[in-house]
Amino acid sequence: MMIEVLGPGCARCDKAAEIIQKAGEEVGLVHGEDFYVSRVHDLNQIAARGVMVTPTVIIDGQLKLSGKMPSKDKAKEWLSVLKKAE
Repeated sequence: MMIEVLGPGCARCDKAAEIIQKAGEEVGLVHGEDFYVSRVHDLNQIAARGVMVTPTVIIDGQLKLSGKMPSKDKAKEWLSVLKKAE
């Protein structure tokens, strides 16, 4: 599962990526094996995707959240789908 956190590198975007990574580990997934959190800082790439507010979370190409901080519970919900598929 590829999870992208789009943002200019601000503290909110860093926190969003951290929340998602910790949530994955709490549901028993291994970062780098079962899922990967990628940071997209390049403003041209962000704009090319039509993103106007950050942080934005995209999972396997699907927009999940934009302009808000993800809750750990919501991140666990997204990642538990992967855990169930194992």
